[in-house]
Amino acid sequence: MRIVVLTGAGISAESGVPTFRDSGGLWEGHRVEDVATPEGFARDADTVQRFYDGRRHAVAAVVPNPAHEALARLETRLGDELLIVTQNVDDLHERAGSSRVVHMHGELGSALCAACGTRSPVAADLVERPPCGSCGERMLRPDIVWFGEMPYELDRIDAALAACERFVAIGTSGAVYPAAGFVWTAAERGAATLELNLARSEVSSLFDEVRLGAASVLVPEWVDEVLGTAS
Repeated sequence: MRIVVLTGAGISAESGVPTFRDSGGLWEGHRVEDVATPEGFARDADTVQRFYDGRRHAVAAVVPNPAHEALARLETRLGDELLIVTQNVDDLHERAGSSRVVHMHGELGSALCAACGTRSPVAADLVERPPCGSCGERMLRPDIVWFGEMPYELDRIDAALAACERFVAIGTSGAVYPAAGFVWTAAERGAATLELNLARSEVSSLFDEVRLGAASVLVPEWVDEVLGTAS
């Protein structure tokens, strides 16, 4: 049983991680174009570095919730037949015990060297301009896929979608592409599709089934169903 799970902000919100944007279009008090674009970084690198340093510290203070833990439990049974693709930049899936996780939008705990392209764990606040461990240049930036940049591992994701028998989206808005189109890709290739969400997303009509409620309730229930039928 090959399963691809896409997770979005809704799964981590129940752990206390703020969702991407509030009703005013701001991201934790900042305009998105100021902290989530290459142009914003070029204009004011210090503000961007402090923003992501702050988010990294905030995420370190929260813990995985039952939805993260249920997916880790599912991986224990399915192994390589499960792939989690997350739009989230936190490490809550990994801290819950999942290892087969693709962070298509990057990771808060990783730094990207603008000089040599090396990705490495963050060892100190980036606003302090620590040197790159590979080339020594002080040109580290958050390893986050900003607007206008290409998400990571799209070839691997597409291959998994082509081969999966089930596609499940959890806590996603359906507003950000290419992730919003994954349901169409999976369905076109014959997968059964399920959305687990607090409210209907912009692409709910594309799913075979939609279940509404808290991820911390719906995901463990769904995992129990799968494990009850997994051979």
